[in-house]
Amino acid sequence: MSTNLNRTTNEEKRYLDRMHFDEYNDLRWAAEVHRTVRKHVQKTIKPGMLMIDICEMIENGTRALVEEQGLERGIGFPTGVSLNNCAAHYTPNAGDPTVLQYDDICKVDFGVHVNGRIVDSAFTLSFNPMFDPLKEAVKDATNTGVKEAGIDARLGEIGAAIQEAMESYEVEINGKTHRVKPIRNLNGHSILPYQIHAGKSIPIVKSGDQTKMEEGEYFAIETFGSTGKGYVHEDGECSHYAKKHDTPHIPLRVAKAKALLGTINKNFGTLPFCRRYLDRLGETKYFFALKNLVDVGLVEQYPPLCDTKGSYTAQFEHTIILRPTCKEVVSRGEDY
Repeated sequence: MSTNLNRTTNEEKRYLDRMHFDEYNDLRWAAEVHRTVRKHVQKTIKPGMLMIDICEMIENGTRALVEEQGLERGIGFPTGVSLNNCAAHYTPNAGDPTVLQYDDICKVDFGVHVNGRIVDSAFTLSFNPMFDPLKEAVKDATNTGVKEAGIDARLGEIGAAIQEAMESYEVEINGKTHRVKPIRNLNGHSILPYQIHAGKSIPIVKSGDQTKMEEGEYFAIETFGSTGKGYVHEDGECSHYAKKHDTPHIPLRVAKAKALLGTINKNFGTLPFCRRYLDRLGETKYFFALKNLVDVGLVEQYPPLCDTKGSYTAQFEHTIILRPTCKEVVSRGEDY
């Protein structure tokens, strides 16, 4: 009796799996592009390079390999290259003179999408071996999160496992010993088509969240470790923006804002973008129009997120699919 029942449910699972094969293959293509681009980046990036040139190398590689086409395929979100105490959401705006230094630790976070299926994956790049243990701690924490994730896994318990893994590491930086702290106000997240942050958050510290992961969901499992307070605040010039989901129709009085919204709808939809992407489309003098769209609530701005000055942060991230038959870590590569 029970073996027959199992056979039926396994058959059903395989059937459900087959129904979604096109989506999985979209994501696998995006992941293959991500692996190829990051492999090139890991070989090529050296101290002395302009941050803007690093981003453009990643973005041009992504566009070419994914055969960018309107909203069908392309870049998933702006290339994050947050440095040192900054953990997330820094990409250079036009004219930013920042140069990568030997003693920097850089979080390279970039996305690729095919038909709105986004691969969100990140690694940490540094040259000074002093940062290796910090990177190791965070990589281990992310792998722990990936391991704990699964159908019916509770989000709070995943967070507890991540925290335990990360806090088991001590690192020595510039002669000072630090216990690695998870950045408690940064999270992993569920992903939906054209929606990078889709409702469920995966904490990276212990939490009472009893919400479960469910079959068929896509998640970005990401962890951030810090030698600082383990808490980030907004700091610095904003570069990242995204049109909000399901916003009501808001009449716009400023003609320039209306035109800019048209550009955003046509080129990004609800995918995040940065100011350089607007420059590339030939938009000029758009700052006040963009501010207007933020002020009326149509566009969300995402400023850089930084821990205390003088601290160092690291990040690793993978995209996973909770298929009916298995858990697939689509962004996994030989590197991480």
